[in-house]
Amino acid sequence: MTIKELIPLIEAENKTPGADLDREVLCGYTCDLLSWVMGHGQEGMAWVTVQTHMNVIAVALLSDMACVIMPEEIEMEPESIAKAEAEGMCVLQTALSGYEICGRMHEAGIPDKD
Repeated sequence: MTIKELIPLIEAENKTPGADLDREVLCGYTCDLLSWVMGHGQEGMAWVTVQTHMNVIAVALLSDMACVIMPEEIEMEPESIAKAEAEGMCVLQTALSGYEICGRMHEAGIPDKD
């Protein structure tokens, strides 16, 4: 599934218009402890987190993730969005809860991380 296909699935808005929406989403994950995500992040991952600061983008880039998903209409800090745009990292925002996002991704066939 591509990010472009994921957006309507989770009723999301793309907060980084320059990002590559044709990128493949290879797996999904949800976690808010950045050190844990650093050790478990994977290429092509769609990461659901409530964290909004610049380090979220750094961790996503470190693992070459497909996108970061902000649940419950949480707004990422403007500096973080600017960094994501500059680096080509897709940030999505949705009103859905993290539980609902992951449930929909799982039901659509996006696996958990390896």
